[in-house]
Amino acid sequence: MISLIFSESSLELVPFELTDHPSVVSHARKLGKHPSEILLDNSWHFAAMKGIKNEIKRGRPDLVHFSILEATTIPLYLENKLNLFVHTIDDKVIHFGKNVHLPKSYHRFEGVIEKLYQEKKIIAKNELLLNLKDQTFSELINEINPSKIIGFSTEGKLNTYENIASQIPDNSCIVIGGFQKGHFSDSVQNTITDLYSVGNKSLEGHVITSRILYEYEKTIFM
Repeated sequence: MISLIFSESSLELVPFELTDHPSVVSHARKLGKHPSEILLDNSWHFAAMKGIKNEIKRGRPDLVHFSILEATTIPLYLENKLNLFVHTIDDKVIHFGKNVHLPKSYHRFEGVIEKLYQEKKIIAKNELLLNLKDQTFSELINEINPSKIIGFSTEGKLNTYENIASQIPDNSCIVIGGFQKGHFSDSVQNTITDLYSVGNKSLEGHVITSRILYEYEKTIFM
């Protein structure tokens, strides 16, 4: 069993300081919700987000959705050989139960996550599917207690997916950025034991996810 963390993910509700911005108020009104109950989304809230802290790493929940779909629709996950966690930019962590399948439709995904933020848990047929905790990255790592922490960044040591996958022991943790631009914060990067780059171009998280998990699957299933 290995773990996968999408770290500092661009998945958060509209922060308090932006709830009165016209673009946020207008969007929330169309959805029939309070501004504090909707996901921060650069597509709708670009004007409101100008100049906020970590601006380039925020407001892209769609990219997190892509990455989750990549991780939860593969044999590794379906056979319960992968634990999945989403650590957010505002230090919350979504813990996934076994064989959880989030909607492929982004709008339905958005609704599920907004409900999760309100209720903290998603339960179906007496099974806990999703659990939202206030938790830092280091606290999550302490809870998982992995034997090795492998991260992906253009600042890492150049390597190939195949070679990296061959060096992933059981009880390892893979860390992939859940944001569109930028780098891991120091607190995250300093926790990673093996930081790799897979090329000189920055790739979106779902691309890294699909390729490294496929190569890892080959080492245990083939």
